[in-house]
Amino acid sequence: MFHEAFHADRWAGAFFAVSGENADAVFLCLKALTPQVKSVRGVFFGHGAAAKLEKVLRDSAGAVGVTDQSAEYAIRFLCLMVEKKCIRHIDSLLARIDQMLDERKGILDVSVESAVALNSDIENELAKAIKERTGAADIKMKTSVRPELLAGYLLRIGGYYVDASLKGQVESMTRDLGGR
Repeated sequence: MFHEAFHADRWAGAFFAVSGENADAVFLCLKALTPQVKSVRGVFFGHGAAAKLEKVLRDSAGAVGVTDQSAEYAIRFLCLMVEKKCIRHIDSLLARIDQMLDERKGILDVSVESAVALNSDIENELAKAIKERTGAADIKMKTSVRPELLAGYLLRIGGYYVDASLKGQVESMTRDLGGR
């Protein structure tokens, strides 16, 4: 059986084409309404399902006081995803849209894995240094602790990767000396 691949970039492109300058507000509405779609059980595809979903989403949007044009775009977008049988990919699409919004604003996603928890001063210094070196408007930093690094850190900025961990240095020296 042939399954068509989901193209998050195409859907994200459609999202931006429709939402235009209101992309941030529409994205917030989309995120707020997505749990309503996920809460529905059973088969959920096609035009009939999309029409039923539209009513549920309009009621939900009204209940939380979101009735502007942004909510309208978000409702129509979710219904289109249901109609086109792509709703199961909503989480990956939301992540891609969020990433593209950040790129438009000059915000970098940074991931720091360290052997020990970083204190807020070190996080702030690191964010400041990255902003200065990259020219980014802002930084979204995610930190995690990985004791197996022994000391130091792993840093990911988009596609750029820095391994400044003791474990990485030991592995590099082992390779250089011909060991495995």
